Amino acid sequence: MTIEDVTPIPKRSGSSSDDVAAPLLPKSHGDEVAYDEFNGASFSGAVFNLATTIIGAGIMALPATMKILGLVLGITMIVVMAFLTDASIEFLLRFSKIKKSRSYGGLMGDSFGRPGKILLQVAVLVNNIGVLIVYMIIIGDVLAGKTEDGTHHYGVLEGWFGHHWWNGRAAILLITTLGVFAPLACFKRIDSLKFTSALSVALAVVFLIITAGISIMKLISGGVAMPRLLPDVTDLTSFWNLFTVVPVLVTAFICHYNVHSIQNELDDPSQIKPVVRSALMLCSSVYIMTSIFGFLLFGDDTLDDVLANFDTDLGIPFGSVLNDAVRVSYALHLMLVFPIVFYPLRINIDGLLFPSARPLTTSNVRFGCLTAGLISVIFLGANFIPSIWDAFQFTGATAAVCLGFIFPASIILKDRHSKATGRDTTLAVFMIVLAVLSNAIAIYSDAYALFKKNAPRE
Repeated sequence: MTIEDVTPIPKRSGSSSDDVAAPLLPKSHGDEVAYDEFNGASFSGAVFNLATTIIGAGIMALPATMKILGLVLGITMIVVMAFLTDASIEFLLRFSKIKKSRSYGGLMGDSFGRPGKILLQVAVLVNNIGVLIVYMIIIGDVLAGKTEDGTHHYGVLEGWFGHHWWNGRAAILLITTLGVFAPLACFKRIDSLKFTSALSVALAVVFLIITAGISIMKLISGGVAMPRLLPDVTDLTSFWNLFTVVPVLVTAFICHYNVHSIQNELDDPSQIKPVVRSALMLCSSVYIMTSIFGFLLFGDDTLDDVLANFDTDLGIPFGSVLNDAVRVSYALHLMLVFPIVFYPLRINIDGLLFPSARPLTTSNVRFGCLTAGLISVIFLGANFIPSIWDAFQFTGATAAVCLGFIFPASIILKDRHSKATGRDTTLAVFMIVLAVLSNAIAIYSDAYALFKKNAPRE
């Protein structure tokens, strides 16, 4: 089982360089394969699934990037990142068609052999496990609260009902894992999640509408100051600090690992490019509006996780109710995003551990054990990693930048079939240089800041 073994698609005529890819729901493993009745995913369902893959916890860190970059440069970077994401996905789709590959893994395998496929699988594991841990951390913070620097920030349930064993952090995460994550993670076809994906996008929009409404009310009443439009660069350290936002922006747009799965289930696979662009336009609009209103509302007091700002007095009527509405809506959103990101994670770990085994969905034991094992690892990680910014910096500066830019650009530069244009090559080189340099500087800046923070004072 490899990363290709993800979705049911009708057998196409002609040979394929990705012949090892098996359908997701075969009923037999011989020469003739029967499929469960499935007429293909709809355009809207595919858009919602891809948009849900994109809009995760990254949106919570975007207002903090505005604090570093200023609104003008920050919004420009969101737009640039959206265009680069569209270009990198276009690389993958175009070369997949040329090489007759039905997956990201098949494409990496065609270009770089088995080591390339393994490298991709490892990158997906690192990225997706990190992202899912972040989701659990945020859900725990919102519902159960957290203690930071000796100060306890009350969770929603703790504020409503007082402190009890059942609304403590560990209990809340365990109940959420068993009651929400585990059932949704058991679907074997990604299109089965289209309704939960639509609801998750709607909840993200609810979060945006409430944030915008609060910002406008405070703006009219004179309760907010004019936000900073440009970065505040006063010395070399503040200049290097600008690059720390790159991993966060990269993580906010990563969806490449689900594009082929969604394409393979489409009723008309040729619609995948409009699906990608529709999802990117939707997500970019939500990102920009959230960044503007979040930074407008909290200014230089914007925290790394803007949800933490909604733990304070907003200074408006029904402020506490709106605070809870914002936090709960986004916690519910993340619960519904979880299975979309978990889907390719399970496929990839199966490909690493059992590369020659029968398709994962033909073995309920293997499917169940991998699902339970991965959810357990994520649950433990969420209880031991304290900050979402730390997790974003790590995954964004390593696996996410590889999945989003370095791997697609490397496929173009390898160009085994001599199909890349001069523009493709130039853009690929730009992606790699931008990714490597900006993330190297970001890692250096974070390490320097951490060292400076922990250095003994004289």
